Amino acid sequence: MFALSSKVIVLIGGTTGIGFSTASAFVKAGAKVFIVGRNQQSLDRALEQLQSADGIAADAAHPKTAAQAIELAIHKFGDFNGLYHVAGASGRKFGDGPAHELTDEGIDVTLNLNLKSLIYSNRAAIQQFIQQNSGGTILNMTSVLGFSPAPNYFATHVYATAKAGIIGFTKSAAAYYAAKNIRINAIAPALVETPMAQRAANDQEILSYIKSKQPLDGGRIGKPEDLDAAAVWFMSDESRFCTGQVLAIDGGWSVCEGQY
Repeated sequence: MFALSSKVIVLIGGTTGIGFSTASAFVKAGAKVFIVGRNQQSLDRALEQLQSADGIAADAAHPKTAAQAIELAIHKFGDFNGLYHVAGASGRKFGDGPAHELTDEGIDVTLNLNLKSLIYSNRAAIQQFIQQNSGGTILNMTSVLGFSPAPNYFATHVYATAKAGIIGFTKSAAAYYAAKNIRINAIAPALVETPMAQRAANDQEILSYIKSKQPLDGGRIGKPEDLDAAAVWFMSDESRFCTGQVLAIDGGWSVCEGQY
């Protein structure tokens, strides 16, 4: 595992699922980690297990949350080197779905949770890096649904739009800030076993589809820890010559047809 011993990393959405797994990997690699979690209870559970980390319970979709977290991380750990934005959620229960069925609430909530929250956090990190004149690293969480649809089972069109927007934002910002040594990349997972994925994870028809859509390692749903090593690499100095890239960690999703 790559070393993060000199890094202070703010992790937006680090109390469950992919975020918590990565927070644990960051701590094991030597980083000081400051977590933003959705609620106090889940944050307390995460911090109890991580021990050396710190964090706040706050809404990632609030424009000031990330800036506050970065300020608190600097106060706690004395520096700020990287941001990893994992936070996001399905808008299905609010009315996300196929385009002809979308509700106004579904559109607004899904974009707020998945795209606007990430833009806010990236803005705050870039502003701090510029103020420090230090360079820095940002890693964003997108999804294979942003560029590789699966219409029969995953037709949440605003969610896919938000994830595609993250890719566009990541690449545009990476190009603009490269001369300041601010690196911005993204990870695109497919279906991963998280609290958000329970609808699919408990549907036998979808699981049968996943056997051929994500055929690696026996054809399975991804595990949060499948993404850990890549996240550590992106946040480490070993990735110093890499920016504007989107890495699909998807079990083969984006290159396999899948059978219905």
